[in-house]
Amino acid sequence: MMPQKSDFSNADEPEAEDLARDRELFMEALSGREFTLSDVIAQAGGDFLKGESPVPKLVQIKNELKLFISQNLQDLSGSLQAVLQLFIDQADEAISRHIEHPLLVLQELVEHILNQPEVFYELVKQVDCKYGQMYGDRPYFQHPGAPAHPDDEYSHESVRVQLTDFLARIKNS
Repeated sequence: MMPQKSDFSNADEPEAEDLARDRELFMEALSGREFTLSDVIAQAGGDFLKGESPVPKLVQIKNELKLFISQNLQDLSGSLQAVLQLFIDQADEAISRHIEHPLLVLQELVEHILNQPEVFYELVKQVDCKYGQMYGDRPYFQHPGAPAHPDDEYSHESVRVQLTDFLARIKNS
């Protein structure tokens, strides 16, 4: 026995006669009413964002990367997380290059920080400043090669350990 057309039809798919009837009802509702430019724009714009997020892709990725940082970087005070998240806010070009694999942005960023001593020391200084801003405490700035202050939560060594652990988490994700 050959399958009938009705065997393959989708119940959710409107028939041509249903569309014609809907159009007729629509036209009847509009009869005697003046059409304005706003009516036309509203009618055309109803499907404008259908299926798409109104949030731009770049903003979505930045938010995902910031969330990844907050969930995967061990940082009790949150200052290192905050500084890395600021770096993400300024990484439009890198994010655009890795739009399909955004974790590569974080991997490149952390590798760059760890492999460039000047960048690393500047990051630690920014983290110390952020800690001072967040908690109202005096930051302890460690000079390269000098021992860390005993109360310094963000010494060169502690930040290096945090970033190295974070890099391993990025690579395992």
